[in-house]
Amino acid sequence: MYGFARILLLTLLLSAAALATESAVIESVQAKQDISLNLDPASAFWRASSRISMDKDAHGKLVPAYRTEARTRWTANNLYFLFVCPYEQLNLKPSPNTQQETNNLWNWDVAEVFLGSDFQNIQRYKEFEISPQGEWIDLDIDLHRPHHEEGWTWNSGFEALARIDPAKHVWYGAMRIPWKAIDSRPPAAGNALRINLFRSQGPASDHHEVTWQAPMSTTFHTPERFGLIRLVNVQH
Repeated sequence: MYGFARILLLTLLLSAAALATESAVIESVQAKQDISLNLDPASAFWRASSRISMDKDAHGKLVPAYRTEARTRWTANNLYFLFVCPYEQLNLKPSPNTQQETNNLWNWDVAEVFLGSDFQNIQRYKEFEISPQGEWIDLDIDLHRPHHEEGWTWNSGFEALARIDPAKHVWYGAMRIPWKAIDSRPPAAGNALRINLFRSQGPASDHHEVTWQAPMSTTFHTPERFGLIRLVNVQH
């Protein structure tokens, strides 16, 4: 009986955790046509988007000083994200290169999107990062192998743009990700993908991790804790 009780309790806990993550949903609002990336939250394109708050550390503790706003929209060709990131002190890579992919970019300040369209094998998903200086990296993640060794050579064709506003102590980052890089289905209202959003902030002496869905782990690569992003049409 004792063994059965332990198994039952573990099953209930896992079910509760799954329900908690599945109930976390981001709605991405359709845009009728693609645009050039812009970093203005007040623009017509971004005003029509829904807003998501990233305000927890990796273990679920609130970090209100670094509450990050994320927005998203979609078109027939691309999925867009905008990050509005307050900061105290930035941790920037010297001699930034925005023309080529920057491996190991996660060692510096970044905003990240994890996206998975495979609901059967959740260990496979894609990762997109942008720095305050506009550096970028995209990765094809397979947790069954060392994902940072080979995955970074994958090329999604995504675009990134960023700027720092030192007067306001805010940096802005935008992404445009081609659908063909993340989902085999044509985009349509009602489609859903698995997602999480992360941010690395500050130097090692004052480092902070900011998340949408806390991984409750020492690694962000915890797909069991991802939520969902659902496409909604422009009339929603």
